Amino acid sequence: MQDTELGSTRARIQRVALELFAEQGYDKTSLRELAERLGMTKASLYYYFKSKDDIVRSLVGDLLAAVDEVVDWSREREPTPQHRRELIERYGKAVRGQGTLLRFLTENQPALRGLEAGDALRQRMRTLIGFVVDPADPLPAQLCGRLAFYALHGGPAILSDVDATSEEIFDAACVVALSMVPDGDGRQA
Repeated sequence: MQDTELGSTRARIQRVALELFAEQGYDKTSLRELAERLGMTKASLYYYFKSKDDIVRSLVGDLLAAVDEVVDWSREREPTPQHRRELIERYGKAVRGQGTLLRFLTENQPALRGLEAGDALRQRMRTLIGFVVDPADPLPAQLCGRLAFYALHGGPAILSDVDATSEEIFDAACVVALSMVPDGDGRQA
């Protein structure tokens, strides 16, 4: 099999797996069901991915690389109000177009707890939240800082029934996320 064919089959498996995981949950989706939806045998599926965990690892891998760039950026900056807002903008760019994956990750957190990919993403999120949220701030400001990330993760799902393009919806989520970033005085921007 040629590399391009391998890559396109692999990408197709990832896309269909993500759809199934998002529709019915990680735990309720079997490899047999995934193989059937793809019109292939379970043995053929095993050629590409040995387990559901392997599929999740591959899905989260690209997202982690993009999030790592934001984490690396944050490590070179002081958490000033301007840098906090810039981090949210950078994070928004990193997750733009990842609505289905973010929905899957959000809705399947219990199932992902034991997976290496889930742990890796949670570790990065703690770092990013730690940059945006000052533990000395009042609780409402801390909550707003955390909700800024949730606006980016959940905004597309919350607005899925609105008559707007996915780009317009994500742009709105970015505006809301930026409005929630604490300004350094314990207040939101």
